[in-house]
Amino acid sequence: MPEPPTQPRRPAAVTTERPGVRALLIAAVVVFLALFLILPVVVVFAEALRKGVWVYFATFRDPDAQSALRLTLTVAAIAVPLNTLFGIAASWAIAKFAFRGKTLLITLIDLPFSISPVISGLIYVLLFGAQGLFGPWLAAHGIKIIFALPGIVLATVFVTFPFVARELIPLMQEQGNTDEEAALTLGAGGLRAFLTVTLPNVRWGLLYGVLLCNARAMGEFGAVSVVSGHIRGFTNTLPLHVEILYNEYNFAAAFATASSLTVLALVTLVVKTLLEIHYGEALARPART
Repeated sequence: MPEPPTQPRRPAAVTTERPGVRALLIAAVVVFLALFLILPVVVVFAEALRKGVWVYFATFRDPDAQSALRLTLTVAAIAVPLNTLFGIAASWAIAKFAFRGKTLLITLIDLPFSISPVISGLIYVLLFGAQGLFGPWLAAHGIKIIFALPGIVLATVFVTFPFVARELIPLMQEQGNTDEEAALTLGAGGLRAFLTVTLPNVRWGLLYGVLLCNARAMGEFGAVSVVSGHIRGFTNTLPLHVEILYNEYNFAAAFATASSLTVLALVTLVVKTLLEIHYGEALARPART
């Protein structure tokens, strides 16, 4: 006799918590996000607009605010491309080649994550300051690094250079060398294989890393605060300008300036989400040339 059909077994639940426990966990997460993420953003814009829209926009007509904005954009325009080139080169070398010192290189890339930005800024002062290791030689040749644009750029490059490399290294390692080897077999040179195969395969990861690098570069405070000297209208970036305004009890202007950085953070979050969608697709279906 034919056996009676059996009912399909239900897959085991991933978690065994009761619905009440799940609801409590979700509520705790929502409350945490509301207190530590959403509420601060609301407070920033509420304080920035407290004295009216005209006062808000008047803040950005101040010469010191405009100078801080120009300096912030200038530093980001220099630091981000440098870190992008370094990140591409470092990740390509680490993921595609075997060489001595690879572990040391990876450790050095992660170094800014383990050192306080204030300490990194202090290191540059000890190296290039007036009483630093190279300070007398620099002064004798009329080269100024600390309390000037070069020092701010150096500090920003240091704290942001892991972002692009750390985004690309695991992606390149997961993709392997198959595509590049096929391109070389078909007669492509190393540079052409990189430009037509490697780079298109990691384009979304590269954009993701550049986005995070730029956001950190424009919002960096600790290292820049040490090397800038806080010279108003000359070496103050937007985060430092916010601090000065707040210390002067000019709260409306301080929050208005801070709101510009908040807008940058929100735009970064939106673009980051969009890139993550394409990033996932790139991992699932790497580009082919």
